[in-house]
Amino acid sequence: MLTIGELASYAGVTVRAVRHYHAKGLLPEPERDRSGYRRYDAGAVVELIKIRTLAAAGVPLARVRELLRADEEEFAAAVADIDRRLRAEIAQRQRLRERIARLAAGDQLVLPPEVVEFLERLRALGVDERIVAVERDGWIPLAAHSPERVAEWVARKREQIADPQLVDFYLTLGRALDRSAGDPGLVELADKLAAYITRMADEQGEDYVDVAGVEPPFVQLMDDLAFDTAPPARRLIELLKERGWTGWTRLERVDPPPGAGPGDSAVRRSR
Repeated sequence: MLTIGELASYAGVTVRAVRHYHAKGLLPEPERDRSGYRRYDAGAVVELIKIRTLAAAGVPLARVRELLRADEEEFAAAVADIDRRLRAEIAQRQRLRERIARLAAGDQLVLPPEVVEFLERLRALGVDERIVAVERDGWIPLAAHSPERVAEWVARKREQIADPQLVDFYLTLGRALDRSAGDPGLVELADKLAAYITRMADEQGEDYVDVAGVEPPFVQLMDDLAFDTAPPARRLIELLKERGWTGWTRLERVDPPPGAGPGDSAVRRSR
């Protein structure tokens, strides 16, 4: 005969758990010896292991009680059902593990593969990581909002970065991030950007330089993300407006104000 401590040890549970199962009516109370201590036989070990296994599988204790009283066929069917549920949970947890593992790659968790590939291409070209971050943060809401258009937009981006002039702009912008808003180098950068945008708009159409089909709230969100990550971008947009274009995510042609500055003439000559 076994003491309650020995029973708990053989079944791999605590003495407290044994007492809890007694209180719930899952494990019958055994006879007591002359000193008043519970004494258990080998059958109690088997019953306790069943209870522990079912409870560990997530079976509610009320259901455990039913299963322990079920006949062999009912018990086998119930166990098969539990097994199916556990396999489904394991598969779901495995999917979660895979997603968590992708956190190491960062971008891959929330962005389509083609966008991740584009970002890696920017890195390979030597683009400043802060500029890559601006691109990435803009793509996250864009891909979530309009996933059906991601392939189209990425294809256009790939075409654009095949142009050495745009790559040079990216590289120059990266260097400009450490400048103040009043740095004259931003003027030169605005001239470069305006000339590039105007040329591409004239050759390919204005849709080519615009992320079309995005509602104004998303445009504002993406602009704010860019400005928060790269504060000089806001000043760059002001300079760009003087050169005939406005916007960051959504570019639109505008008439340069009178006396816009040297960049304006450069834009007009490129038209």
